[in-house]
Amino acid sequence: MQSDDILYSQFLDGNTSAYDELMIRHGDSLTFYLYGYLHNWHDAEDLTIEAFARIMVKRPRIRNGGFKAYLYKTARNLASRFHSRESRIESFSLEGAERELADSLTPEDHLQQEEKKQILHLCLERIDPELKEALWLVYFEGLSYTDAAAVMGVSKKRVDKLLQRGKTILRTELMKEGITHAHE
Repeated sequence: MQSDDILYSQFLDGNTSAYDELMIRHGDSLTFYLYGYLHNWHDAEDLTIEAFARIMVKRPRIRNGGFKAYLYKTARNLASRFHSRESRIESFSLEGAERELADSLTPEDHLQQEEKKQILHLCLERIDPELKEALWLVYFEGLSYTDAAAVMGVSKKRVDKLLQRGKTILRTELMKEGITHAHE
């Protein structure tokens, strides 16, 4: 599998199928991330397309290893502007997302994963939105601390502190639900 850097470079050299691959690779996870802000799948999908389109049209110079962070930062800015036009952006939240995603899972997958997902999402909803967003970007989306800091508009040190607090609080919340080990 080619890296994002190689695919983006190929796109800049005129290979549009390389950009299609980037959209396939990151589209669903970006839409889910945007849903955390917008609480509407259609708006999240529209802004995902717009984020990719902006990068495609502007063709910015992106540092090596920074495509995903640049994409998420672009999308987050679009979501903020979208909400400032529609209404004030509340906070990052995944409430309701599990119901929407359940329709896309096979019945077998749904049965195996539903209970764990419900407990995790329940516990995530109990913690501060800023902590939740940091946890989501680093642990679910795989962004580095630096990239998560760029997306959130905070320092790398702030992301580290948010993750430390977030993990501690999430661990406490999971223990309240009877989960004491990560593999449970």
